[in-house]
Amino acid sequence: MRCPCRKKSETLTYSACCEPYHAGLRPAPTAEALMRSRYSAFALEKDGYILDSWHPSTRPDKITFRSGQKWQMLLVIEAMTDGATATVEFLARASNGGARQDVHEVSRFVRADGRWLYVGDAAKQDAAAGT
Repeated sequence: MRCPCRKKSETLTYSACCEPYHAGLRPAPTAEALMRSRYSAFALEKDGYILDSWHPSTRPDKITFRSGQKWQMLLVIEAMTDGATATVEFLARASNGGARQDVHEVSRFVRADGRWLYVGDAAKQDAAAGT
């Protein structure tokens, strides 16, 4: 099976891409790899991995998946790392009952105890901080 985080033209399999992270065999080596693995976890409804890869300071209590939602595409626009912090800008596309939903986000990540963790959407965090 092609990994959900990859383009349809790519042949990288789930077992060689995101599955080792989902199975806890090794941590994602970069913020981009973590973001891709989180996308795949959403596509495959792996709520435990999504929560485990979320920084405790911003982690929700649970993940709720939308019935019938199918994740169709992930495009990484830009990934930047500065020491123990990183941002990854991406566009993800899903459909549900024929309705298309695009998610565009600049995700923030931190590296703590040798693991990258998702902190949140930079735009939402900036708005909450009043910047």
